[in-house]
Amino acid sequence: MNSDMQLPYTTLRDLLRHAVTRFNTESLFFGHGSSNAFDEAAYLLLHTLKLPLDKLDPFLDAKLLPEEIAKCLNVIERRAHDRIPASYLTKEAWLGHYRFYVDERVIVPRSFIAELIPEHFAPWVSHPDSIKNILELCTGSGCLAIMMADVFPNAKIDAVDISKDALEVAKRNVHDYQCEDQITLIESDLYAQVANKKYDLIISNPPYVNAASIHALPPEYKHEPLLALAGGKDGMDLVRKIVAGAKERLAPQGQLIIEIGNEYAYAEAAFSDYELTWLSTSAGDEAVFLLNAEQL
Repeated sequence: MNSDMQLPYTTLRDLLRHAVTRFNTESLFFGHGSSNAFDEAAYLLLHTLKLPLDKLDPFLDAKLLPEEIAKCLNVIERRAHDRIPASYLTKEAWLGHYRFYVDERVIVPRSFIAELIPEHFAPWVSHPDSIKNILELCTGSGCLAIMMADVFPNAKIDAVDISKDALEVAKRNVHDYQCEDQITLIESDLYAQVANKKYDLIISNPPYVNAASIHALPPEYKHEPLLALAGGKDGMDLVRKIVAGAKERLAPQGQLIIEIGNEYAYAEAAFSDYELTWLSTSAGDEAVFLLNAEQL
């Protein structure tokens, strides 16, 4: 008898079918990069087999070695049974064409602000070359700071986080992108340890999940640091502090840009004294707001 027949799975196609079935059976939540079981399964299997992530078809019917099958089945079960986000299994996350190292010390990078950076926050920033100083609060893995270093080559960026663990991850990513001369990592509770200087841009994707929503998060999110998610009763605890401190930190023509995810109603209520400018992203016009120095 053909020895191949003794194995329940012999090809990548077999494993892909199995993974999609397992992921759908377990009703996994897809909020860390992929949006469905097929894309997540394809990514995890290609990564595990060290194959190009954008070339599935040429390898679908290639017969796999027993040890390769074992590795793939292990990854599938860790994702399906343990509900570990794919990025923690592969130790990488993607924002556009940028790849970042991640592990459980940081949340998996996902930001609507990241969509605005390649366009230099146009039209709100009209002269990108004139941006000299940027402050990013709650930097986590350092992903937004690195993206901004890329598109604002004349800028010095102070990237702040209260978590020493998160800053270790950010340090690795800053090194990988060779941005040490442009990005300074600072361990600080928001503005507390930041030098007293003026910034052209203050950017933040802070913890903003409200208390009720924290308890309702899918199991995948329970693997992420709670410190990086929880924003207090209405999700606005840190956002209030960021807005309050920005007045003293922004240059005369400076801009403050903050992501608040699904907390539009809470943000409007918390900052009813201001006329918030809502920026357009793939989430609509209710996930990222802007205030300028004059308003503050």
